[in-house]
Amino acid sequence: MSKQKRTAPVNRSHTVGRLMSYVGKGYGFRFILVLICILVSAIASVSGSLFLGSLIDDYITPLLAMDNPVFDGLIQALLMMGCLYLLGTICALAYNRLMVVISQGVQKKIRDDLFGHMQELPIKYFDTHAHGDVMSVYTNDVDTLRQMFSQSIPQVINSLMMIIVAFIGMITTDLLLTGVVILCIICMLFVTRVLAGRSGRYFVRQQVKLGDLNGYIEEMINGQKVVKVFCHEEEAQAGFNKVNDALFESADKANKYANILMPILINIGNVQYVIIAMAGGALALSGIGSGITLGVIATFLQLSKSLSNPISQISQQLNSVVMALAGAQRIFDLMDEPVEQDHGKVTLVNVSFDKEGVLHETTQRTNLWAWKVPQEDGSYKYTKLAGDVRFDHVDFAYEEDKTILHDISLFAKPGQKLAFVGATGAGKTTITNLINRFYDIADGKIQYDGISINDIHKPDLRRSLGIVLQDTNLFTGTVRENIRYGNLDATDEEVEAAAALANADDFIRRLPQGYDTMLTGNGANLSQGQRQLIAIARAAVADPPVMILDEATSSIDTRTEAIVQRGMDALMCGRTVFVIAHRLSTVRNSDAIMVLDHGRIVERGDHQDLINQHGLYYQLYTGAFELE
Repeated sequence: MSKQKRTAPVNRSHTVGRLMSYVGKGYGFRFILVLICILVSAIASVSGSLFLGSLIDDYITPLLAMDNPVFDGLIQALLMMGCLYLLGTICALAYNRLMVVISQGVQKKIRDDLFGHMQELPIKYFDTHAHGDVMSVYTNDVDTLRQMFSQSIPQVINSLMMIIVAFIGMITTDLLLTGVVILCIICMLFVTRVLAGRSGRYFVRQQVKLGDLNGYIEEMINGQKVVKVFCHEEEAQAGFNKVNDALFESADKANKYANILMPILINIGNVQYVIIAMAGGALALSGIGSGITLGVIATFLQLSKSLSNPISQISQQLNSVVMALAGAQRIFDLMDEPVEQDHGKVTLVNVSFDKEGVLHETTQRTNLWAWKVPQEDGSYKYTKLAGDVRFDHVDFAYEEDKTILHDISLFAKPGQKLAFVGATGAGKTTITNLINRFYDIADGKIQYDGISINDIHKPDLRRSLGIVLQDTNLFTGTVRENIRYGNLDATDEEVEAAAALANADDFIRRLPQGYDTMLTGNGANLSQGQRQLIAIARAAVADPPVMILDEATSSIDTRTEAIVQRGMDALMCGRTVFVIAHRLSTVRNSDAIMVLDHGRIVERGDHQDLINQHGLYYQLYTGAFELE
């Protein structure tokens, strides 16, 4: 499976805007409360620093000069200072709790939108993207948003407000010492820009490499039996090491720059602290700073911490923000993938016959279906669902410059069994994919009951088709639920009747809990034949007029094949059936057999006609030429 890389964010402001739209949709009021609480917390913290100067100059220094000091004023001042810090603490607790709720809510909404959009993507997307990489979007990339919303965003906003409020406090206290602080801040910003910029690039690359690693692991887990059968462990390990080394290199460089940033900024802050103390003392002693007192110096020392610490915290959180934005870009890349196009207006409805034998639409379940075809005058025409499928000079290419099917013309009348045989890559499965409209044709026309399938609403088209694949997919749930997957409205009796029709009822009842036996791991506790019988029962409960059997017995043994074949024979009775098979013994009784070679139908007819032609089918059947 090919992998298409997602690019790094090219427009971070746009990505941030889309992320914040999720906050605004359901959490706007709470986010405003967060901003208010952060502002109050920042003001309380800086006010405490400013109050420290007043405490020293207005209370402590006069008390030291008194012979009989009175501490009432000092106690009141300390209580007031304590109340300020308590208010700041309460607000900090409040906004952190609120951001947890917001971050989890945003994550849930993004996952909902991701999964909803994924259901609308064409099959082509999943054929061209590593499944592990897609899973990485749901797990790793979404989790980076949790960290950003719950930690980084409130920390950055709080730090920015602290910087603003602290800077205002400095300006109002003393301009000369403020100038000293600005020089130190410029130095910190320069270091931050250089190191954070470098680490940010590698954090973006880290998210991409993490998706590659997940994709490789997913492939190896799914193919573990193949790895062991062919003793491919060393090669698999080498492949893993290569992908893991690429992730290590990106993560190592990202964290190397990120981890040296904080110590450098902390040390610059410590140097700034010393410089302010020395500059303040020198200015006070020289008389240049006439307004600089011990309280002013103490205030500035506190404010310098209130200014440098937030800058360090912002720098530390920048890497998380960059990584989250890289994850968000991958999320939005998936969300922006074009959905499956469907312009069909013809729908499938329940109908019944009136006394005159005319079809009428009904809301009741009648098990009689018809195509509801809109007319130009606004009325509707009802065409009974019969299962007549015709290809008329169809060409198809997965890629524009590489045609897979050439001038395919065929028909299957209601109740006929049509088989496709040919070498691997001849185009057999591609034809059935076109009937389902998993892919759209490049040229020609496909008609279903006389209606172009392009005019039929895709969900209604697929509801009229049943399919049994070689690779059976069973979901976590009971046997009954897996069969009912074909028709969610089916009753328990209908489920059991479908299982009986598919020749599966007997073995299901012998399971530990019968139809209520839980299946996990794609039905790992069942044999391949049993899983295939459940898949046939699933198709039977849907009761479609057209069935597609894509090499449904090719991966099971001959004895089990006989059991499964009886189930399929019962399922095919009275339906239009398209069969793809490598074992030619399973298609002998087909009404028509199409022999494909390199995307072209080279022979057609029933079994005996093709044998008499002594062509490719004859060679395949007699073993003179084997399917590859």
